[in-house]
Amino acid sequence: MAHPRPGPQNGPNDASNPQASQQSGFGRPFNLAEALPYTPFTSVVPFDSSVLPAPSIGSASPAPSVNDLISTQDFDALNHEAQVQGPHSKRLQQTLNQVQHLLKQGNITEFKFKTGPKATSSSSAVASPSLAAGLASFSKMVFESTSIPFRYPTPDTPTSTSPNGHQAAPARTPNPAKQSVPTTQKSGKVKQSPTQKVRQAHGPNLARVEVHLPTKSQLERASSAFRASVNTSASASPAPRASPSTGGTPVPVPQAENEIHPPKTDRPAKLALATPQPAEDLEDPIVVTPVKSASQVPQGSQRSGIAIELPAAKFFDKTEFMVVPDEPDEPVNLSRKRKRGEFDGEDTYGESLALRQRADAAFHDLRLFLQTVFEAEDYALRHQVANDLIILTADNKTRMTSVGQTKAQTLLGKTISLNCFQSVPLDDLLRLQRLCEVALKCVEPLEIKIEGSWEVADVEQWIQLLPSLEIAIKAARTSLRMMCGGREDKQLYSEGTIEQSLSLFKRVVDGIVIPIAELRSTGNTADLFKHLTAYKKKIVSLFSDCQKLFSLMSTLMSKIDTSDTFTNTLEFAASQLIFIETAHAERESVIDTQKFDGLRLAAMDMLSQIFLLNPSQRQGILNDILTSLEKLPLGKRARTFKLIDGSSIQPVSALIMRLVQTSAGKVDDTKGNNRSAIAQSTEDNPEDDAEGASAGKAITFSIRDEGHGAAQHSTAIQELNSIASPLMDTAARNASYVVQFIVNRALKSTKSGDTPYRNLLDLFVEDFTSCLDNPDWPAAELLLRLLTTMVRQLVEGDKTGVPAKNMALELLGIIGASISKLRGHVRKTATFLDAKDADDLGMFLSDLATSALELNSRPEHMVAWTGPYRATLEYLQNRFTEDPHLASAISFIISDWGTKVCNGYDTFLDDFDERDQEFGRLAYRLREMIQDRHWLSSEFSFKEVTPSQARLSYSIMLLRSPLCESFSAILNILLGSMASDQPTVRSKSLKSINQVLETDPSILDGDSVVIQLILKCSNDSSTQVRDSALGLIGKCIGMRSALEERMTETVVERFIDTGPGVRKRAMKLAKDIYLRNSNKAVRSAIANGILHRVQDPEESVRDLARQVIEEIWFSPFHDGENSAVSQISLADHVALMVQTVKQGSVSNVLDKVLQALLGSESKAAQASLEVCTKLVASMFDLVDNPDSDDPSVPSGRDALQVLMIFAKAEASLFTFEQLRLLKPHITSIGSSEDFAVSRAVVVIYRRVLPQLSSAHAPFLADVRKELVPAITKVTRALLDDIVACLWIISTLLETSEQLARLVSSSLTAIQKMRIMSQKEPFNEHKTRQFERYTLIVGMIGKHCELDSNIQLFKANFPKWTGTSVSKLMVDVIIPFAAPSQPLEVRKAALDSVGLVCQASPRNYDAANIYTVFQQVFDEQNPVLESMILRSFKEFLFTEEKRSEQATKATSANGSKLEKKRELTVIGGTSFDDVASATTQRFLKEIIRIATSTQDDHAFLAVEILASINRQGLVHPKETGVTFITLETSSNGRISELAYLEHKALHGKHETVVEREYVKALQASFAYQRDIAKDPRGATTNPFVPKLHMMMDVLQISKSKNRQRFLEKLCKQIEFEVNKLDTSEEIPPHVQYTRFIVENLAFVEYITIKELHSTVSMLEKLVTSIGATVAQAIESELFQVRMDTLDSMPSADILGEAQQQPSHSQIDLNRLRQLTSASMILLAVWEVRTHLRRLYGMGTTSRRESKGKAQGKDLSKAPTKVPSVTGDKVWEEISSIMTSLTSRERMVQTCKAFVELMNVDKEFLVQDDDEDMNGDEPSTPGNDDDDDEHDQPSAGRGRKRKALGNTPAGGKKKRARSSSQPRKRGRPRKQSMEASQQDADGELDDGDW
Repeated sequence: MAHPRPGPQNGPNDASNPQASQQSGFGRPFNLAEALPYTPFTSVVPFDSSVLPAPSIGSASPAPSVNDLISTQDFDALNHEAQVQGPHSKRLQQTLNQVQHLLKQGNITEFKFKTGPKATSSSSAVASPSLAAGLASFSKMVFESTSIPFRYPTPDTPTSTSPNGHQAAPARTPNPAKQSVPTTQKSGKVKQSPTQKVRQAHGPNLARVEVHLPTKSQLERASSAFRASVNTSASASPAPRASPSTGGTPVPVPQAENEIHPPKTDRPAKLALATPQPAEDLEDPIVVTPVKSASQVPQGSQRSGIAIELPAAKFFDKTEFMVVPDEPDEPVNLSRKRKRGEFDGEDTYGESLALRQRADAAFHDLRLFLQTVFEAEDYALRHQVANDLIILTADNKTRMTSVGQTKAQTLLGKTISLNCFQSVPLDDLLRLQRLCEVALKCVEPLEIKIEGSWEVADVEQWIQLLPSLEIAIKAARTSLRMMCGGREDKQLYSEGTIEQSLSLFKRVVDGIVIPIAELRSTGNTADLFKHLTAYKKKIVSLFSDCQKLFSLMSTLMSKIDTSDTFTNTLEFAASQLIFIETAHAERESVIDTQKFDGLRLAAMDMLSQIFLLNPSQRQGILNDILTSLEKLPLGKRARTFKLIDGSSIQPVSALIMRLVQTSAGKVDDTKGNNRSAIAQSTEDNPEDDAEGASAGKAITFSIRDEGHGAAQHSTAIQELNSIASPLMDTAARNASYVVQFIVNRALKSTKSGDTPYRNLLDLFVEDFTSCLDNPDWPAAELLLRLLTTMVRQLVEGDKTGVPAKNMALELLGIIGASISKLRGHVRKTATFLDAKDADDLGMFLSDLATSALELNSRPEHMVAWTGPYRATLEYLQNRFTEDPHLASAISFIISDWGTKVCNGYDTFLDDFDERDQEFGRLAYRLREMIQDRHWLSSEFSFKEVTPSQARLSYSIMLLRSPLCESFSAILNILLGSMASDQPTVRSKSLKSINQVLETDPSILDGDSVVIQLILKCSNDSSTQVRDSALGLIGKCIGMRSALEERMTETVVERFIDTGPGVRKRAMKLAKDIYLRNSNKAVRSAIANGILHRVQDPEESVRDLARQVIEEIWFSPFHDGENSAVSQISLADHVALMVQTVKQGSVSNVLDKVLQALLGSESKAAQASLEVCTKLVASMFDLVDNPDSDDPSVPSGRDALQVLMIFAKAEASLFTFEQLRLLKPHITSIGSSEDFAVSRAVVVIYRRVLPQLSSAHAPFLADVRKELVPAITKVTRALLDDIVACLWIISTLLETSEQLARLVSSSLTAIQKMRIMSQKEPFNEHKTRQFERYTLIVGMIGKHCELDSNIQLFKANFPKWTGTSVSKLMVDVIIPFAAPSQPLEVRKAALDSVGLVCQASPRNYDAANIYTVFQQVFDEQNPVLESMILRSFKEFLFTEEKRSEQATKATSANGSKLEKKRELTVIGGTSFDDVASATTQRFLKEIIRIATSTQDDHAFLAVEILASINRQGLVHPKETGVTFITLETSSNGRISELAYLEHKALHGKHETVVEREYVKALQASFAYQRDIAKDPRGATTNPFVPKLHMMMDVLQISKSKNRQRFLEKLCKQIEFEVNKLDTSEEIPPHVQYTRFIVENLAFVEYITIKELHSTVSMLEKLVTSIGATVAQAIESELFQVRMDTLDSMPSADILGEAQQQPSHSQIDLNRLRQLTSASMILLAVWEVRTHLRRLYGMGTTSRRESKGKAQGKDLSKAPTKVPSVTGDKVWEEISSIMTSLTSRERMVQTCKAFVELMNVDKEFLVQDDDEDMNGDEPSTPGNDDDDDEHDQPSAGRGRKRKALGNTPAGGKKKRARSSSQPRKRGRPRKQSMEASQQDADGELDDGDW
């Protein structure tokens, strides 16, 4: 390697002594002087060596030249380090490796020269001096350690090829000190570091040595033996061959080497990583033997070598060593220092020539064009004729055409970019500038502003001005382009031209851009919109020119110093354009909204430039941006800024991040001295404030180069810190200000949700997290870090409110999830790079990523020169030409890198010269990079970085950032909040934890505290928290199945949760657990809990429970397999079912499930029937099992209970043989022993015996024999089953005499008791006897038909002449129901009569029966009424069931088998007439009972009404009102049943029921007021309207019908103030109104049209009635006369009224009437405002100007604003209802209502006519529908369609007496118009 400066040369020979070269033979290649005579260049006279390119090293094309390959300072430093004895530095070794890589044979072109003359030499030839003689230290090191297989082939020494195909040559031994450094190997697969791979790649060029390291003593012995061996081999000629028996590998060494040193290492730490062999294992001595060269050559060319043979290790004891993980080494050969001129395009003569030629061509083109223009100007002036380039003005001045301006700008741009603009004559430029000034002056008098009142002629006239305007804009661009060229001529920088350009731009923005952006196709400007749309292309061209002018002004500001006026004007214009309100859709905009986005981007660039160049204005810029945030749109329209990965963020988010990044860049404070020609001596310079080095004075640095920095590393670090830290501090301050502003505003807006800052904060956080891993936006990490710090303080603060904590937890969850996602991405990407991009950089990043994930990466690796920061910067630098906006990101990363270097340097406590010197060099480089952003690209080159490598590099930087390192702290906060005392905080923390878990489930592993906290939250008092916890439990089980058993109990507990949603979520989760888990206890618990939910009050929960039971108990056995495995599985399942029924008490539930499962409506009925048959058969195997202590072994008693359930569900599941097996269990039915078993068998018999025939008579007789004796002993429930069984048996055996005698005897006893009761009253004993007799008679009368035994009864009752035994029964018993009898006797008599009448309904029509019933109802005794109602219920249910069975039989058998119905009976059954008559007779009493209470007695009446309704026994309107009323009951069973019947009634008779809705509404209010004792219209926690079930039913109807009902509902509020009844504490109509409006406030609206209609009706109600009430209050209470209203401002009316204390004289009743009217209307207005807020309609009509809703939009569902709750409207209405407590309070209420009518509070919040947020109610006006047509709205208010062509400025109507003049820029309400347009479907649409 040649030294580029004077000093020792590479060769030992002088060029002027060719003889010396010949004497020594071909020892080296010819130099230039020696080779020149043999080349054709001898003909070149005079010859210059510059004709030939310098020789190059390497294989790249073009390769770097030898000259300037390395700087003098670096080369001197390398020589100095090479001379130092001992271990070489890491830098020296890296440089050596780089040179060896360049000299690698594969990288060098091989030249084959012709054979030269043979050199003759005598036997005693003088040895030529060594080629290394005279070389510098580092050059000598390269010479000695590098093997270059190159030689001159001669005829005597032909080319010899090595086995690998390369030319063999003597090799040179590498540096022994470095070669002896051992490397660490892991057990298993060895992973090589990048440095190791490089060394392995250089293996062919180096000597290969296999060394087994011995102990120290063996090394000493080996060293002595080696010296002796070398001395012997040096004297020997020729050298002997190596012994073939040796185990070592022959290694050639140079002759100069006569000693081998023990291995040395740089650091003791690395020596510990070696694996030496134990000393006792190395018994054989080291053998060193000289060997011959690999190629056989003559003696003159022959060289000898030495082979070191080391004995192999005998064994290796792993227990004596430990495995230490590899540390990633900084890769080498990635960065290369550029040579002089390489970056400036002077790499080769060709490129430099092409650049000069292009510059000359551009200069020539510009001169030629300017000459043409000037000639055209002269011609035009002489001949007074315009041409293609020049236009004459009216005052005979010239200006360039648009085409000429465009051409001039193009040519000027080329000359500026090619650096030849300085050569353009100044006079030409000044003359060109004068032409531009004329064009600018020509448009000054033009009126270019667009007015909303323009007609067609005005638009056409304005269009004619556009060509002149276009020329002026282009002229401004031409002038500013010349000023951006960097010339020092002051004449070019005309302040007048700049001011003219600025004025023109401002006029275009204010007069054209903004009006067009706000122009819409609706309202008064519809015609203007249509006319301008016709000229869309011209307007788009104007917008494009304006955008280019704006961008050029930004460039000008960066080139020269401008005035404050210029800067401030552009700053204001940029703010306007960024926050301009564009249309929602393209069809609503004159031009494409993307054109506005282009202007926004230009405005962002301008603000960024101003922000960078003017540190003193940064605070103001940030304030302007942040205070304008509320103007931003929300939703999808908010994100229009495209990122490189295709996602989108808000433009303002990108702007804020860019400004923060800009803060970290250094301001070029030399601009005013070097590049400006404008003197601003009258203006003060910005003070050197806290902006740091970016705005301070120039700093003088002592470190001048890298070597100096390495030598004085501490000073270099200090100088870097002095410039980098202030920049990052400035960026942090600005970011902190932004975060604090947004968060503080969001905190204030969370309670009411009226301002958009809460939603904006969410948008910002989402945008920042989207950009977190994007290297283009490094400020995202800083902003999120500061936001995390702030919200952590909110969570940990003791005085922080619940909404603030919820917001903070939500944000922490989002941030934590993004960090977790980043970690997962790094983990995957590192593995991918390791497998695919296995180059040096990829391997290094992969290793570093692994260390960074574990937070144990070393600081020097993180900030390494070729580490992640450098890779990220190189990636951004390569893209800078495509995206100049990356400048801020580059500056930010460089400054951040600098601070990290300084911090890393300070963390080291030890002194390590090599590391500290590298930090010093790095500090110098970073300081230069901060000073000059282009320094890195001009001084160094770097390997191309792929996008995946760049993203991984940046992600590694993020992993060690404070944000990502706080991940554990964020997780701890979220976990700690799960134990908060606030339920909403607990719920929010659960949702946030869920976000983190989705990205990193590993936090659940081990004994995680997360699981404990989640389980604790599942039992929380808040439904919301429990639901969130349950969802999180499901996620945890899905991620980690091992948690299933631990969490199942908690899931089952939630089956009985008070929240329906929680119950359903728990059941779904439990089903999945059941199907996965085989544990019987777990399955039984789950099945038991789900079965209980079959009776849930919520219908959806019931349906889900039945579905789940079917899926887990029956569906798995539908396949019908009969294998042994299937039988075992079936037996296990039976045992599980028995265990579940025993432990869960689900007998009354399972039968209903089975009935639904086996019913004809079930799709899998047949398959389920087969499964149930198998289950029954399997259960009979368990009937005789004894009781066992083992719960897993079912007993016979438990099996019978399950069989009873199956018998109730389906009798066909049983066989006769199975029934015979049950007979022994009824022998003891009369005793208390085995009562459960006996009853189960009786129930089974009752259900199954009807399937038997008379062929089983003996069996049936035996059963009857066992049952009859038990009649007098058993309980009522069992007696019912026994009598039913006896009647079935009697029917099958065709004999009922035994039962007839039993009844006869009982009736005889009752008859005797009646006679005896006349003499003495009933005592307790007689009462019990009577109860038993009547119960027996009633039960037999219920189940048995004894008319066939009538003779028996006539014999016992001779006086009885009837024909019906049942009539005899009731006639005998009914006298005991008389009022004269005791209550218990009456109760037993009514019970018995009711039982008989159920089987013989004709008795209901008997006069003595219904007369007694009516007496009972008249007494209103609930106990006795229940006896009658229970009878009615059983009778009606039986009739209903009979009717359903008949219908099913008809549909099953077909019309051919259908029996003819009796035409004389309604409905076709024999007792329909009885049911109808009884219903008509007692309907009023039943309704009275149902609506008088909310207890079980009322529910019994509701059940009867439901059956009546289902059978259609009465007209729908008779029960419809009752059901709608009962829907509002607080008793869940009553309301649910009423809802179901109302729904069915509405579906069948919608038209009839609809007419009764108003009456039902009134009845519901009365029911709530009198029965429920709660006249309010909704329930709280959460807010649910009491009419919500009614509205759910109305969903079946058409939208038109629902809308009509809502209008009727609103009309119920109407009143006349003079007729209001104020006698009660709260007037009835006030309470009724509150009931209605609160329902309207919380009801769920199905379509937008319904919502619009309701709001419109409420507004119309207030405007129509309110005017009358307000006038009455003003005249009667405040005594404001009508004749004074015209001359008095309406705002002063109330003030004048306050001075007249006349309200004390008004009558109290009249005052209560006025107050009641005000209360009603104020409550209505509160609800109207609440609805507008809740659905984002805005409380003003401003947003409605964005366009009318289309028909298809009106049918869509409205969307709620999440932050709006019902608390505010609820509290306001509650406050209004207290207005009648005192006279003063009544006066205040009246005054408040008058103020509502007169003063528009919605427009009195902000100054400067800014648009309102719409958080306060707007003023309704009675004349609004008239005023809005005749009075034009000012400013940017909503534009409405005018009914006539009233010109602007025409005569306005006089304002209403109670109105206040409208504020400028505010719209009027449109209540009347909106309500009229509803019918046509042209409602104004809000922001849905």
